[in-house]
Amino acid sequence: MALPEDDPATASAEAVAAATASAEAPLVEAPADTVAGEVVLRLTDLVKTFPGVRALDGVQLEVRAGEVHCLLGQNGAGKSTLIKVLAGVHQPDSGQVEWRGEPATFANPQAAMKAGIATIYQELDLVEDLSVAENAFLGHEYRNFGFVQRGRMARHTRQILGRLGHAEIPPGRMVRSLPAAGKQIVSMARALSHEARLIIMDEPSAVLAHDEVGNLFRIIRELTAQGIAVIYISHRLEEIREIGDRVTVLKDGRTTAANLPARDTPTRDLVSRMTGRTIEYVFPDRPTDDTAGDDLLQVEGLTRTGEFADVSLNVRAGEIVGIAGLVGSGRSELLETIYGARLPDAGQVRMNGKALRPGVGSAVRAGMGMAPEERKSQALLLGEPIYRNVTLATFGRYARLGFTDAAKERAEADRIAETLELRPRDVDRPVRTLSGGNQQKVVVGRWLLGGTKLLLLDEPTRGVDVGARAELYQVIRSLAAQGVGVLLVSSEVPEVLGLADRVLVMREGRVVREAAAGELDENTVLDLVMAGSLMEGAPA
Repeated sequence: MALPEDDPATASAEAVAAATASAEAPLVEAPADTVAGEVVLRLTDLVKTFPGVRALDGVQLEVRAGEVHCLLGQNGAGKSTLIKVLAGVHQPDSGQVEWRGEPATFANPQAAMKAGIATIYQELDLVEDLSVAENAFLGHEYRNFGFVQRGRMARHTRQILGRLGHAEIPPGRMVRSLPAAGKQIVSMARALSHEARLIIMDEPSAVLAHDEVGNLFRIIRELTAQGIAVIYISHRLEEIREIGDRVTVLKDGRTTAANLPARDTPTRDLVSRMTGRTIEYVFPDRPTDDTAGDDLLQVEGLTRTGEFADVSLNVRAGEIVGIAGLVGSGRSELLETIYGARLPDAGQVRMNGKALRPGVGSAVRAGMGMAPEERKSQALLLGEPIYRNVTLATFGRYARLGFTDAAKERAEADRIAETLELRPRDVDRPVRTLSGGNQQKVVVGRWLLGGTKLLLLDEPTRGVDVGARAELYQVIRSLAAQGVGVLLVSSEVPEVLGLADRVLVMREGRVVREAAAGELDENTVLDLVMAGSLMEGAPA
């Protein structure tokens, strides 16, 4: 089914023109017949800064009662930070939040929930070993003289589930036994148990089968018919067309479009507002000739049920291959399976023509290294010095008879620190004191000691400032020039297109396009990852 999209001439000229204004401009007024409810939430010039990054930079947002207001933006646009501000997890540095006509601050998630704002995160925050009713009333249980009134909670939960059209779910059933769609219903029941007037849904369809999405939309329509407002966050344009009333677009922490009609705004306008850039990406030059060598990595029909299916790819010596796709498309899971950290259900991984046995050890012995997405929790010993983190993968070289040669470790680590221009250079410094970019250099440098032939990089520049990004790009390109093969995953499309020689585009666990990086542009990749085959035949 192709996405419905009217000719640009039929779109609201006023809305489109106003949407191109800067974040300082007033919000676009929605047509009177689009949303009739009162404004329940208004954000004005919202700013939130973290060390080294301005996550929100003057965000504007207006949400009305009884509407589905869709929030669009690439990964890193500021959507997650905005959600956490509304949920009381973060406090804004400046700007104003108006809730139901009054200035408001939410000191913590409990305050936001008490005010009537409920958030359903993509990673559902349910307690698996509690019942449906216990989860629905978690944190505000009915009590009498200190004793939990389980019967009353069960009765009220049953009423809420009936309101959601799922009276068949037993309040006493353990959440662990529910399918993904059932767990999502429990999260909604929790929101309604607080009498929420605004429900924020972060990628709610990501864990649902196609037929379950229709039921989700039915529930959302019933909620909005009761005057409840919904902020719906999704990368899938076809969903926004179907369920949304208005759309606000974020890019680099700023509002680039506000209150656009969800059904009528041309796809090209939505995509262009998502891709306008304020950050300059500086990439090393690609080799003018094809200098890549023979195949290092061969992946054939690799499958993990529920994560990705029938993926085949290859990486040659000296080549950088990039994988573009949304969070949840199976990119990271694919890398971890290639590395041996996950077992495939089908398919095969070969290095230099030899099939790898399952397990990380086999991959490392074959010359494979990996820098995972969550470097702090998965790749670094934060309390240990830099030198110990650099030598972690080759620790056996420095140990003899139960003792380690710390001087030799330091010397090797210092050589790597000089090669990668690590700052500060002191290898005795705890790695937790380094910036994100320098921590990533430590992870990459670890594999330079081990004679690595193939490097897997998952979100290599996440949490890294612009200057350090350019340095990491140069490191990656230099490794390729030395014959190292690189397979990288990034949520930032310009990064994949600017750094890789060849690009694979993944959507919902499958590779939907493979091409030389020079043959693709950002809009084309975004069309593929957000709509895939559903975009085929849609008007441009």
